Amino acid sequence: MNLETKQAYETATKPTQQKTITKSKLSFWRLWNMNFGFLGIQFGWGLQMANMSAIFEYLGADAAQLPILWIAAPLTGLIIQPIIGNLSDYTWTPLGRRKPYFLLGAILAFIALILMPHSNSLLMAAALLWILDSSANISMVPFRAFVGDLLPQEQRTQGFAMQSMMVGMGAVFASLLPWILNQVLGIENTSNSLHKVPLNVEISFYLGAILFLVTILWTVITTPEYPPPNLEEFAQLQAKRGGIFSSVRETWETLKTIPPVMKHLAQIQFCTWLGLFCFLLYFPPAIAHNIFGATSQNSVTYSEGIQWAGLCLAVFHGVCIAFSLLLPYLTKRIGRPLTHSLCLIGGGVSAISLLTIENQYWLLVAMIGLGMAWASTHTIPYAMLSSFIPSQRQGIYQGIFNFFIVLPEITLSLGFGWIMNHVFYGDRLLAVVTGGVFMILAAGLTMFYFLSLKIGTEQLLKQ
Repeated sequence: MNLETKQAYETATKPTQQKTITKSKLSFWRLWNMNFGFLGIQFGWGLQMANMSAIFEYLGADAAQLPILWIAAPLTGLIIQPIIGNLSDYTWTPLGRRKPYFLLGAILAFIALILMPHSNSLLMAAALLWILDSSANISMVPFRAFVGDLLPQEQRTQGFAMQSMMVGMGAVFASLLPWILNQVLGIENTSNSLHKVPLNVEISFYLGAILFLVTILWTVITTPEYPPPNLEEFAQLQAKRGGIFSSVRETWETLKTIPPVMKHLAQIQFCTWLGLFCFLLYFPPAIAHNIFGATSQNSVTYSEGIQWAGLCLAVFHGVCIAFSLLLPYLTKRIGRPLTHSLCLIGGGVSAISLLTIENQYWLLVAMIGLGMAWASTHTIPYAMLSSFIPSQRQGIYQGIFNFFIVLPEITLSLGFGWIMNHVFYGDRLLAVVTGGVFMILAAGLTMFYFLSLKIGTEQLLKQ
């Protein structure tokens, strides 16, 4: 470990004046309960990923408009995540520290999901997406800090892997649900007019709203949090550092002192999410237009293509579930950085391979590499980061770390429309392939920083 990294690590892990809480290892089912609410959050995200681009196209959007219509996701993350992260660091209520934010986000998301299928204009759909993304972020950031709060260091990879598994489960169900409602229950899957969402998608959003709220309630009820060791001292910190304006100031001050390892991880995350956002934004319409050959959003062919893309995304997230269970064992054998690099390469190669696929069934095979990359991205960077940040300030550091997810998404939202019009000429599949190139670049950065330069501690490399 170089001197700069060592000093940052010692600062981040220096004991505070508060009494140390001994955290015991949790059983599988206690890990399940504490992360179950994450399944509902990811069900909401899964409905977005599989259906929002299609909903925008149903309402008249073209390929170049999709990035700017999706800007709600990154902008709400940029603004809300560090503020909520810091607020939750300095909150203590009868419900606990993080759980009040889980519950608030769930209630707001429930409302947005119920209303979304009734959008009758692009403006209304975009506005509801802002509300839905804000709500999901309010719930999600404290969940990342939840793992650091409740788990000992040696169990954190397992804790984040459980969250990754919930990501996969929620998104599998969300991606499959419209297909199941149509193919199994015979519910209509086509738009009757330019301003109507198909009935199977409408019912999926209603069920997603219920699941989001119920799973969050389960975690709130079943999982206790550790109270602050010194409530009087905590109340003083809450008065000094709590509140929205204090959170903004605290975020700015914390940005100046982030550990060097976090800076390297930020660059890797930036490239990774450039790639993933290209994939998630354009994959469903790319399948409908490029593979199924749809020429109109109101055609049966388009609806079949979007449904098949949902099935592909279900496989993608199913791989994420299975692979999340293997990640703790792989990282112990070959280390976190090498595991992450190999997963990103697999995802990048799979995305690029879509250029050569003409048969829709081969798309399911390509989802394997992409699902591995998705599982790793939701696990390993967070596990690596948690080793280098103060345990009592997990919320704000996790919120700041998410800057490097939302900043690439904002970059694409603002600039990719021009590329779609003037470089790709509306070819959605080329956008997905571009995402694969960015994933491979992120793998290269991981190898350079953490393998070639040997940055980090043995704890970082081996767990």
